[in-house]
Amino acid sequence: MPTLNWIGKKAVENHHMQVPFRLLKDVPELACGDPGSGNLIVEGDNLEALKALLPYYAGKVKCIYIDPPYNTGNEGWAYNDNVNSPEIRRWLGQVIGKEGETLDRHDRWLCMMYPRLALLRQFLREDGAIFVSIDDNEVHALRYVMDELLGASNFITTIIWEKNYAPKASAKHLSENHDYIVVYARNAPKWNRNLLPRTDKQDKAYKNPDNDPRGPWRPNNLAARNPYSLGVYSITCPSGRVIDGPPRGSYWRVSKAKFDELDRDGRIWWGIDGNNVPAPKIFLNEVKQGVVPMTIWTYSEAGHTQDAKKELVSLLDFGDSESVFITPKPTKLMERILQLATNPGDLVLDSFAGSGTTGHAVLKANAKMPDKSPRRFILVEMEQEIARKVTTERVRRVAQGYTDAKGKQIEGLGGGFRYCELGEPLFDETGKIRDNVRFADLARHVYFTTTGEPLPRERVSKSPLLGVTSNGVAVYLLYNGILKDRTLTGGNVLTSATLELLPPHDGPKIVYAAACRLRKARRAREQIDFRQTPYAIKTT
Repeated sequence: MPTLNWIGKKAVENHHMQVPFRLLKDVPELACGDPGSGNLIVEGDNLEALKALLPYYAGKVKCIYIDPPYNTGNEGWAYNDNVNSPEIRRWLGQVIGKEGETLDRHDRWLCMMYPRLALLRQFLREDGAIFVSIDDNEVHALRYVMDELLGASNFITTIIWEKNYAPKASAKHLSENHDYIVVYARNAPKWNRNLLPRTDKQDKAYKNPDNDPRGPWRPNNLAARNPYSLGVYSITCPSGRVIDGPPRGSYWRVSKAKFDELDRDGRIWWGIDGNNVPAPKIFLNEVKQGVVPMTIWTYSEAGHTQDAKKELVSLLDFGDSESVFITPKPTKLMERILQLATNPGDLVLDSFAGSGTTGHAVLKANAKMPDKSPRRFILVEMEQEIARKVTTERVRRVAQGYTDAKGKQIEGLGGGFRYCELGEPLFDETGKIRDNVRFADLARHVYFTTTGEPLPRERVSKSPLLGVTSNGVAVYLLYNGILKDRTLTGGNVLTSATLELLPPHDGPKIVYAAACRLRKARRAREQIDFRQTPYAIKTT
């Protein structure tokens, strides 16, 4: 498989592994409704935020949607990842915009995207998929990187979204009226898309001119191009007209015996006068109650950019037109993605949250199915001004209700969310656990870095037994006086006494503790793999 190379690639290939795990710090005053709803908005650099979220959500997300910088030259994004490489150090903090119209801006974009995509892959369920909005500037580079990180065999399709409904007179060459949405599955054979809802226009194609008791139907073409040995025969119409056979170069799609069977059952339409070329009936009540999604999405189906801006302006007071969020996506677009890629109860992640369209669409989907388990969202936005005044405020208003720009009161959709900032790393510069780290935070980190999986329980119980892996290994953590033992630093040392206090497990055990006083023979008998904290805990 061909791969893409660029300046700085070697420096960022493993950068996502070097990013430290940070704590998530709740900001209660910015939360909305029930903070236990399962919805979460995180303020902070999305690379560090994704790393902080991994111990909670790795392998749990059904659908990821991201709308990253397109790298058009008109955006003002900055490459600011802390990568210790001469090429990248030269770029840090530099704004990529019109002044950076050089070849290396593409290198910088790839350096920014690669570690984020590497982390995002870890969030996907085996039956999950990622959708990435992009345009012509980087679509080809994006495909190469996603082939490398997710596997070329997991490529699903590239959707063409008609984002504009009219040409731009200012276009230098051709007026671009589409974006792409690149779709990859975590494991393509396990990903199943849903059907999209049928539209009124599609249903109106079904009529009932002969008052068939089976209800509305539409005519189908009896002729087909595929060769069929039994598909060549003459047909006599009720009017007496004889049709010698199918049109030249085609075949009747059913045999003579099957045709006669359909006719006896009233499933052939001959026209009002009985003289038409026969057409098999397709009944509305027998077709799939949905439509197979296609790869071209028109603005009438998925909205357009003007829709998106009008929707956002109706929700939020930007003061003047210059301060309006530049590139929001329409809610209709995200609703369509949710319809085909998620089901009730699924988790959706957007790490370039921007105007909050994804959160808005999730709440809309939940409101339409109040008796079903709600979908949940995680949104990450790095710019504080946008995170608090746009992303959060939009989702808050659509959840609780608001007065739109015309003074109309809009009823809330319901739902709520937690709001978190990125706190300090779990470990200080020397590799020691910070004093303010709670047992629950360290427990999730230890279990994830040991097993590659989040803790199997929603909330960490007050127990040193964190969980048992699928291959039967129990993981324990002695930390912060979890055993309520005042001796030997609060029970954080593995001794015969503390061993007796551990919840029993008949099998191999991994025990994290500050020290161990058990002899090697005893540890072997008890099937204990001792790992000393903090030194044996992965810090990145």
